[in-house]
Amino acid sequence: MNLARTFRNWRAYRETATELNRLSQRELADLGIARSDIPAFARQAVR
Repeated sequence: MNLARTFRNWRAYRETATELNRLSQRELADLGIARSDIPAFARQAVR
């Protein structure tokens, strides 16, 4: 069970990070997110 949850969390992290990385610099700025903050936001999405 723990392995499945870990995989789901990893997949959610990757999907979130991928989507945010697809945004332009201007779109990220409109959201108040720096490109270097993407991993932290993706981790928060998993929690």
